Amino acid sequence: MSKSHDHGKSNTDDGSYTSPMNRLIRELAKLPSVGKRSAERMAFHLLKASAEDAQALATAISDVKQAVRFCDICFNLTERPTCPICDDPQRDRTRILVVEHAHDLAMIEATGSFEGVYHVLWGRLAPLEGVGPGDLTADALVARVNHAPENWPKVSEVILATHPNLEGDGTALYITQQLEKYKVTVTRLARGLPTGYTLDAAPKSVLTDAILGRQAMTSMNR
Repeated sequence: MSKSHDHGKSNTDDGSYTSPMNRLIRELAKLPSVGKRSAERMAFHLLKASAEDAQALATAISDVKQAVRFCDICFNLTERPTCPICDDPQRDRTRILVVEHAHDLAMIEATGSFEGVYHVLWGRLAPLEGVGPGDLTADALVARVNHAPENWPKVSEVILATHPNLEGDGTALYITQQLEKYKVTVTRLARGLPTGYTLDAAPKSVLTDAILGRQAMTSMNR
């Protein structure tokens, strides 16, 4: 067989599948927490699905890539320059709650217990995985504290809602250190969230207690 016939072929390809199936499995296996066997099951599910359902999925993926963007202020997902939360004048813009991902924000919003605004880091510090400060939006958070967006009041409190595990704690400590020179109170969600727990696995009642019972990490004189 000539080399040209092997072009683009992965050593994980199954010779019993067609080239399109192998390509689909490879792409699905790139998703978080999806191994080759899970990708195979997903690929066969799509193969058995109707053409309409498969096309609907493809269209949804395309629409997300084309229409969804990051909010210019908080980095939440939005279809406009700024998200609905940042655009809402009824929100308390003096308090910023910092989360790792947009789904953490959604979980907290579902509790109805927080009336401030947010900042999405899009990750957490994980040196062993090669994730450093430059891979997060921490610098943009510091910039918001130092210089509020136009027509916004000065930030008085930053609430850290990173996950209560080693990486989340390290991220919270890093942000706290970056904010030390600013006259802002930095708090952390109360440890009603057990160590090792993730926000997306927490019941609404636990999240509500954690938000209402948050504790100070540092407090600067205003």
